[in-house]
Amino acid sequence: MTTFYAEESANKRNSFLLALLVIAFLAAFGFVIGFSIGYGSGDEVAFGIAALVIAVGIGAISALFSYYGGDKLVLSSSHAKEISAEQAPALYDVVNEMAIAAGVPMPKVYIIDDPSPNAFATGRDPQHSSVAVTSGLLQKMNREELQGVLGHEMSHVRNYDIRFTLIVGVMVGSLALLAGFFLRYTFWFGGGRRSNNRDGGGFAIVLLLVGLVMSVVSYFFGALVQMAVSRQREYLADASSVELTRNPHGLESALAKLASDNEPLHSANGATQHLYIVNPLKKLGGGSALFSTHPPIVDRINRLRKLTGDPPMDQSEVRQLSGLE
Repeated sequence: MTTFYAEESANKRNSFLLALLVIAFLAAFGFVIGFSIGYGSGDEVAFGIAALVIAVGIGAISALFSYYGGDKLVLSSSHAKEISAEQAPALYDVVNEMAIAAGVPMPKVYIIDDPSPNAFATGRDPQHSSVAVTSGLLQKMNREELQGVLGHEMSHVRNYDIRFTLIVGVMVGSLALLAGFFLRYTFWFGGGRRSNNRDGGGFAIVLLLVGLVMSVVSYFFGALVQMAVSRQREYLADASSVELTRNPHGLESALAKLASDNEPLHSANGATQHLYIVNPLKKLGGGSALFSTHPPIVDRINRLRKLTGDPPMDQSEVRQLSGLE
């Protein structure tokens, strides 16, 4: 249990540090934008400082919004609908079982009407948490597999992963918003502002280059921040799920089905992909992209099999385990 308490403390601390990191990047981005907009006016630094203040304000507001209301935005953008115990008694029972096992309050329960099997948890702390599953997950998983998936999600709730991932999603969106604004400004106003002097062309080129460079940098920075929701968190949540369910085979089988199902999750996007138990945008069991927010599912299954002393599986054996072959 010491590992889980240490993870909880680390997540609380890292949530604060992450917010500061993204705000610092927004400040630097804002200064460069302001300096570029004021280029040639003689007041470049003043423009830069003004834009820095605005960018930091955007970051601070985003951080506060993500803390107090980001979960509602995530659930709404995912088209998740809250349901009652009467509407889905079997799902409610399993969520309640896992909440009791994890020692956390019963979260709100949501269903996403989508045939792609997946699930995520969100919220700022265990007292304000929600769990969402797709209709496809309910249709394709038996009770043991559903317990494994929800045990994984309840582990994220207990370890305060939900707070960290929530801040990641909303603040990465802020970076994209600022980059998009600057590119649009460059396109519409970059060449016209100095059109009556000899520096007009140079000003437009500077704005264009700065806009492109900062937008590319913000994209990769955002991807790296999402990777801060590290693969180790997923491995830990898998192991913690086994602790809660006392049944590693349920989660193994569930992961095999998730790896073998290729239906896209239409409501997922780049800002929320890291929330799900498997990446809804690239559910490949073997191999992983450079900026993948999830470890390969085959690796996750084999780590679980080590707990029981079972031999590792390859990709074809995982498909056989899923029942699709």
